[in-house]
Amino acid sequence: MSTEKSSLHTRNLHRNPYDFDQLISCVPELKHYVFVNAYQTVTINFSIPKAVKLLNKALLLHFYDIKGWDIPDTNLCPPIPGRADYVHYIADLLAEDFNEVPTGNAVKGLDIGTGANLVYPLISHRSYGWTMLGTDINQDSLKNAQNILDQNEDLSSVIQLKSQPDADHIFKNIINPEDRFTFTMCNPPFHDSEESAIKGNIRKTKNLKKSKPKQPLLNFGGQQSELWCEGGELAFITKMINESALFSSQVLWFTCLVSKKENLNKLTHLLKKVKAIEIKTIDMAQGQKISRMLAWTFIPQQNRKGWKTK
Repeated sequence: MSTEKSSLHTRNLHRNPYDFDQLISCVPELKHYVFVNAYQTVTINFSIPKAVKLLNKALLLHFYDIKGWDIPDTNLCPPIPGRADYVHYIADLLAEDFNEVPTGNAVKGLDIGTGANLVYPLISHRSYGWTMLGTDINQDSLKNAQNILDQNEDLSSVIQLKSQPDADHIFKNIINPEDRFTFTMCNPPFHDSEESAIKGNIRKTKNLKKSKPKQPLLNFGGQQSELWCEGGELAFITKMINESALFSSQVLWFTCLVSKKENLNKLTHLLKKVKAIEIKTIDMAQGQKISRMLAWTFIPQQNRKGWKTK
């Protein structure tokens, strides 16, 4: 058994194998899903939705002191270690401008499509003390996110939620004229149709179970807005880039995850077209999955250092 998941960020709290005794003490129900596999490793069956959800609940309680975390069965169940990685890479990005990883509530982040799970704002605040705004077009998702906040009263002043009323917009209706954000983040819908999303689910579940499932399982379930949009990832991020230019002086760094490497050239070309001053692509490897963070800014380098204190 490896002692470290070395592909994760060095500050990621999930680099070591899960201590299931510790996690079961946080969420006793998890014990029903823990077993020793053929490699003599203590684990859970990641193709069972309930097991994944209980693992997440335990990880968030143990590592981040998030009480009562839960999501409906119809929503996407995010892998916590990978989600945490994105937050830590944003911290590194900001550290380049501030000469240190910035902490505290003067750092303000915007999570586009925060979902029912609210994971990025939760991890961002607990890891670095940042103030976060989570947005979504799905009212049920926002309602569930609010339920999580209601059970963690200390978060109510540092994590806010805001509804995006128009699915055609990303930053419009969200960023007010007086707002300033240190960064934005987004894990965009990957697929370009419901059919594509279902095929992806079946493929992913098959890889976990090593046999062909008759239907996709719910830990890869999700609302439409979480999984697919017309034109898929490329169309969504293209819209994001075009809108970011309208808010160029109000955000220090715009960031977004990009799953498909082949989309990077088109996106980078578009960023140059909208006159982004600096563009960065940061590789993030999580197990078998390689993702990348695309980051861009319209703020000249000499103006960035003072951003934190404004």
